[in-house]
Amino acid sequence: MDRFHLMSVFVAVAEEQSFAAAARRLQMSPPAVTRAILALENRLGVKLLNRTTRYVRATDAGLRYLEDARRIMAEADEADEAAAGVNAEPRGQLTVTAPVLFGRMFVMPSMVDYLQRFPAMAISALFADRVVNFLEEGIDVGIRIGELADSSMKAIQVGQVSRVVCAAPAYLATHGAPATPEQLAGHTVIASTAVAADSEWRFINSSKPGGKQISNAKIRPRITVSSNDAAIEAALHGFGVTRLLSYQIAPYLDSGQLQIVLADYQPASVPVHVLHREGRLASAKVRSFVDLLVDSLRGNQALR
Repeated sequence: MDRFHLMSVFVAVAEEQSFAAAARRLQMSPPAVTRAILALENRLGVKLLNRTTRYVRATDAGLRYLEDARRIMAEADEADEAAAGVNAEPRGQLTVTAPVLFGRMFVMPSMVDYLQRFPAMAISALFADRVVNFLEEGIDVGIRIGELADSSMKAIQVGQVSRVVCAAPAYLATHGAPATPEQLAGHTVIASTAVAADSEWRFINSSKPGGKQISNAKIRPRITVSSNDAAIEAALHGFGVTRLLSYQIAPYLDSGQLQIVLADYQPASVPVHVLHREGRLASAKVRSFVDLLVDSLRGNQALR
């Protein structure tokens, strides 16, 4: 079998962690995928995948081969694009990642727009509230919220967000609004571990004479949830106060369903970046999606 074909089948199986899912992605039969992997392992003389009835995982040798295979395939795609000319229509597969709510609210509309513009493209989206390893999980483009560590990725800042405390008007009408972080002790607190699992909320008072004053408020949540959606829902029902990122509640602030409290104590804003592989691996399909996404995010009021 063709070496490049075998390599592409291996990448699909390793990324999908399933022979059946890889077969669907490649529009091949499952037996043909199995034969391709066996042929590749025989050619290389090394086991690339561990498989059981429950899962498929790359071996240590397989992980190293996966990294090289992705690089080779990306360079081959770039060579095709160069031969076709700069005006060739993007085609192929993109893998995109973002935090769950950010992905649903801001990235998904750009993905749909992109796919409607370029019918030969397909996108796989990984929306997760965790730090995703771009290399290990085969990510082409992603969103990171917060300060960035040094990396080989190209970073484009598209906005900023803040941690804010909020509650429904009905709750505030009954219980009053906390005037200082210390007064949170007298309020019902909704905590989301998707934002932070800390038992303290950190605040900065910039209005104090002589500079900023930092304070930490010990919180005792009445309810702790694992998703930001759930925290928002509890707050909308007037159950208590919660702390989230400003973009997550932007629609409810606009509609008046939620109100920000302790605005004078908000920590400094944190940046939002679009990340992608730079250099020669930034293919035309990546660049075209990044350009569309950056324009969309920079025009969004919720990220200013």
